[in-house]
Amino acid sequence: MMVPASALPAGCEPICHGCRHRRLTAADSIAQKRAYLERALGPWSGRIAPVDAPAVSERLGYRDRVTLTARWSGEQGWRFGLMRRDELIAIHDCPVHTSRVRALVHMLVECLPTGDELPLAYLHVAGAQATLIVKAHRVDHELLMPVASVVTGIGIDGLWLHCHPAAGRRLFARSGWQLLQGRAESRDSRGFLHGPTAFMQAMPGLHARAMHDAATHVAPGPGVAVLDLYCGLGATLRTWTEAGSVALGVELSGEAVSFAAKNAPLAKVLRGTCAQRLPQVREWWSSADVGGGGERVAYVNPPRSGLEGEVVVALAEELRPDRVAYLSCSAGTLARDLAAFEAAGYDVAEIRPYDFFPNTHHVETLALLVLR
Repeated sequence: MMVPASALPAGCEPICHGCRHRRLTAADSIAQKRAYLERALGPWSGRIAPVDAPAVSERLGYRDRVTLTARWSGEQGWRFGLMRRDELIAIHDCPVHTSRVRALVHMLVECLPTGDELPLAYLHVAGAQATLIVKAHRVDHELLMPVASVVTGIGIDGLWLHCHPAAGRRLFARSGWQLLQGRAESRDSRGFLHGPTAFMQAMPGLHARAMHDAATHVAPGPGVAVLDLYCGLGATLRTWTEAGSVALGVELSGEAVSFAAKNAPLAKVLRGTCAQRLPQVREWWSSADVGGGGERVAYVNPPRSGLEGEVVVALAEELRPDRVAYLSCSAGTLARDLAAFEAAGYDVAEIRPYDFFPNTHHVETLALLVLR
């Protein structure tokens, strides 16, 4: 059932292309997502569970990690939103954003210096950490003091200035960071530390259910070694070590690795791509102290591109964990990787979908594999 434009939530810009399902009812959106998964994961369509979705009351106001393009004009002032071709669509009151994000945007519109003084290109928000990304080598910090003096009142722990003249497809650079106000780290709703570039799940409660499902399948505990690829901030690493497992994580982001060490101090974490770290993974896999006859299992949460080719081969044909839990944000690359695992002797026991991004066309899936 389509919702008429007049019935869209307050603050929703009708021409915004960010939420493709915003005119569908919750039931119709979930039905479309399941139908897509059945097409994309055809060989395993009979093993797809019902979509686990948040309550209708939780389908708005959930996005606490966003990147918005910033544009200045003398007539309209500062505007923040999404680009469509060369046009910026302002979404200052986007109903999908949290109240903290909306309050920050409105405050910036009021307090920022003009675009002639500040070459602001993007606003990035990661929970309680906010970053102003400017296309310049340096900026006079005094210009931003009116902003820095009020951000704590709207729930921002740390306000950053990031000078990155080439900001665009690559949002961040290593250098050019300056903490303008507050502290450099925050705790999310589940108590995990993070910084300004952190990847954060949009629906913490639903993600916790997915992690519970993954943990039930891989069954960590004393005598079980867990390999965690693309481990992020270490939330899953803590799950494995608190259950008594020895765990190894691999993550590319330097910031994420540093916070994983804090969030899961009992785990070992390697920085780099998973393919680059395969030699160290092999060494750890063969020498992990799990006791006689201990099991070895894996949890993987790759980006949209899926597992690197050499990583699939290493996992499925060489390391051969007893059980694998694979959380995917792309059914297409998941299908490709599941086919490789099946050819190497794994069975796909179940596929569990989660509506992590309500009102959008995106759906995430957790595939549970068992070595035959």
